[in-house]
Amino acid sequence: MKTLYVFVLATFLPFMVLAQDPYAPRPAAEVAFADQLYLTRPLVIFADSDRDPNFIRQMELLARAYGDLAERDVIVVTDTDPDARTEWRTRLRPRGFSLVIMDKDLKPVIRKPLPWEVREITAAIDKLPLRRQEVLEQNPAGR
Repeated sequence: MKTLYVFVLATFLPFMVLAQDPYAPRPAAEVAFADQLYLTRPLVIFADSDRDPNFIRQMELLARAYGDLAERDVIVVTDTDPDARTEWRTRLRPRGFSLVIMDKDLKPVIRKPLPWEVREITAAIDKLPLRRQEVLEQNPAGR
């Protein structure tokens, strides 16, 4: 029976690795800026290195509550290479560590120079006009 379990695990392990979490942070080079218009709320995290203490802290804070961000259609985009000159970096022009919350119209709404808790991020997103409209459309009795 153990051989069967080993065989099944060995067979499906490559597929489990390929099945990536849709809410996991994505490198800026893999996410097209224009493709996000009215589909997601980009949460862009910039740093000059992936070893930046603020970047590491922010990623730890986000890892605790991806579900809360997913409810709000948030995509987490990371950019830790200033030399790459990604479209995200050229449009938003960060300096050092920077957390940028954007609305679905791809306009930057909030910029922070320090890590933020997910609770603070979701509270800020919930105050945005497009988010309020979405909540009302999901629950029309709440008007």
